[in-house]
Amino acid sequence: MYPTLEEKEQVIQALKGPQFDRERHGSLFDRGSADSYYSRYAQPHWYPQGSYQGEPITDLTQAEIDEYLAGYEWNELHGDKKSWD
Repeated sequence: MYPTLEEKEQVIQALKGPQFDRERHGSLFDRGSADSYYSRYAQPHWYPQGSYQGEPITDLTQAEIDEYLAGYEWNELHGDKKSWD
């Protein structure tokens, strides 16, 4: 029996690390999209224990920076912005 596409993706995510899990609060993609939503400057980071839990990780590889920027750009193109009114 061969693994399904979903099972393969789960293995890839596990090998990459939790910072690449786009469904996880505090992940690179999550933080990038949140920074865009709140109209903050892009400052690549992530939280291993969840958003604002513990210290943010800022010493990132290029792949991690790219993942953060993907979240930021996704929200710039498809998301919305916080209304401060």
